[in-house]
Amino acid sequence: MLAPTLTTERLTLRPMRHGDFPAYAALMASPRASHMGGPYDTAAAWGLFCHDAGGWALFGYGALMMDLRAGGETVGQVGLNAGPLFPETELGWMLYDGHEGQGYATEGAACLRDWAFAELPLDSLVSYTDPENEASKAVALRLGAVADDIAPRQDPEDCVFRHHQRVM
Repeated sequence: MLAPTLTTERLTLRPMRHGDFPAYAALMASPRASHMGGPYDTAAAWGLFCHDAGGWALFGYGALMMDLRAGGETVGQVGLNAGPLFPETELGWMLYDGHEGQGYATEGAACLRDWAFAELPLDSLVSYTDPENEASKAVALRLGAVADDIAPRQDPEDCVFRHHQRVM
């Protein structure tokens, strides 16, 4: 499946491009990546970047970059993650420095979550968060996810939040 382009009021969620890697690698090398198992060197960041992009070919879903509709600046990424590192399909998000606290993660993740439930045979998604990442936990709760203390984890320390498909 080709990655879609989705829009929200303020964001365009678009397929990843090679030119996105420098900003991605900078985030993954920073101390902020400690909430995502990092920091990572360039080679490891490249592997993660390729995983995010390659999910579309392997699973029919993957990551999308979040651009501001006004001006086109890339503010971060949302993604659906699968494979041997993920016990269940994960809805994840990350923001580049300076874009936190503006609702972009919640807005982008809600859009991708809704797309996933409309287009994929999924009953639920999970979000794995570092126990110290209060901002990420708050995003999961704003999205309506509930803590799932019995879900399998990538890391035994992870907090898991479950997103249930809402039947209309």
